[in-house]
Amino acid sequence: QRMAEAEPMEEPQFAQAVVEPKLFGKWSYSDLKMQDSTLEGYITYKESKTQVFVPHTAGRYQIRKFRKVTCPIVERIVNSLMMHGRNSGKKQQAIKIVKQAFEIIHLMTGENPLQIVIQAIEKSGAREDSTRIGSGGVVKRQAVDVSPLRRVCQAIYYICSGARDNTFRKIKSISECLADEFMNAAKESVNSTAIRKKDEIERIAKGNRQNASSFAIVCSFCTHITFLQLNPP
Repeated sequence: QRMAEAEPMEEPQFAQAVVEPKLFGKWSYSDLKMQDSTLEGYITYKESKTQVFVPHTAGRYQIRKFRKVTCPIVERIVNSLMMHGRNSGKKQQAIKIVKQAFEIIHLMTGENPLQIVIQAIEKSGAREDSTRIGSGGVVKRQAVDVSPLRRVCQAIYYICSGARDNTFRKIKSISECLADEFMNAAKESVNSTAIRKKDEIERIAKGNRQNASSFAIVCSFCTHITFLQLNPP
């Protein structure tokens, strides 16, 4: 009777701890902001799949067009460091270089290194470039807009190439040069190789844009002269 009167025991409830993903267990993805809204879908850090602890997902991002957009932005930087033959495949070494560069950025600026990286990529991609346009045997370079994906790819390539060139046969390590490149690019300083390359591309494109109208006038004039020669009045 006493057993029947006793209240049934409740099962203990264990609270499930939600672990916030942090890059290298240290840098948070939650407080990041972007100034350029056109690159929001191409610098990926908001989706849960891209918020990784270690930038080594072993994903097959090249089997389909535009799939590399889903690759974490830090892993794309790591992959860009593995270039020029002797560095190919050494991903653990590249991850160590990026990790040390992030520590240097935090010591120098006191900010989240991921925020500095996003600002550097936003400001290192050229918005305008030149292409070859030809008609009737006459070839001319014409200014064109650059797609957001190409801007991100170019920015990552120029930043990593600049860091690699600055550390070659120098006293400074690759981690220090990569950190300097990110910080200078985030401030749009001319000390950054990526910013200098971007300014050069946009300056050439600006000159081609100004000459595009005169080139169109010359082409139309030549076409008119040819038409008059073939069809005299």
